[in-house]
Amino acid sequence: MAFTFIDLFAGVGGFHLALESLGGQCVFASEIEPNACHTYEQNHGIQPKGDITQDDIKQQIPDNFDILCAGFPCQAFSIAGYQKGFADTRGTLFFDIEQIITKHRPKVVFLENVKNLVGHDKGNTFKVILSTLEAKLGYKVYYQVLNTMEYANIPQNRERIFIVAFDPKSVKNHQDFQFPEPITLKKTIHDIINIDDKKEDKFYYAKTHKYYPELIKNMTSQDTLYQWRRVYVRENKNNVCPTLTANMGTGGHNVPLIKDNYGIRKLTPRECFLFQGYPKDFILPENMAMSKLYMQAGNSVTVPLIKRIAEGILALI
Repeated sequence: MAFTFIDLFAGVGGFHLALESLGGQCVFASEIEPNACHTYEQNHGIQPKGDITQDDIKQQIPDNFDILCAGFPCQAFSIAGYQKGFADTRGTLFFDIEQIITKHRPKVVFLENVKNLVGHDKGNTFKVILSTLEAKLGYKVYYQVLNTMEYANIPQNRERIFIVAFDPKSVKNHQDFQFPEPITLKKTIHDIINIDDKKEDKFYYAKTHKYYPELIKNMTSQDTLYQWRRVYVRENKNNVCPTLTANMGTGGHNVPLIKDNYGIRKLTPRECFLFQGYPKDFILPENMAMSKLYMQAGNSVTVPLIKRIAEGILALI
């Protein structure tokens, strides 16, 4: 069906890919990070506008659209961050979303965030978000924590909270909304990684690397992924990719590792995007720093999971 949506905190456009594949037209996108904007434009043909907190950017949003999508920044709520929540300016970006909803009254608001949002500040942060959407704005809210490996047939352990809010005046049958049912995970890491495929040398740990003895001792299986956790190697026991994070490429300790037939290496940025359900032909700009590409993959949503939730929304509107 034909419908329109806006893509806020758009990253490289995971929401865009999912909704466009269902017949949606993106009428506005906003993203502040220049490299993500570049990747977005290369793939979607739209140059995202800049900082959505600025009034002149907000004023460029078309009056009417059906769905507001936002994977609003989660650093303020994440276990990986310092958990300051609304005390952190990145947390208050939710209130920019509130202003846009107030002005435009979309039929549906579709939000994604880290699982920890629910328990952050003893649940107070989430209460503020819910009461803003329900009591203040009059939307009917449904939310659930879903794991990529249980709901998207993608072998990544990634739990996120999804919030879907309906304007009851526009969507009378909102109470029929349901989040998708779990589906069996049929794909393995070998559907994404070919251990016979030699990658560029820069992805491999040299035998002279100070961590190499520890890695070679602990990384024994080719059927799972590992993580270097500052001082030790952690095996992913459920044989899927651990949660991809935004700081993977910044010398952090989070880039997943694989033992292939040529040695021990990090996942490539392409593999990280595949673990988020992006198509193989998604353009990764050639001259972009790898750290930026890792960050874009880690910050993204899992595309097939967004698509499954969106199917449930579209059944009602």
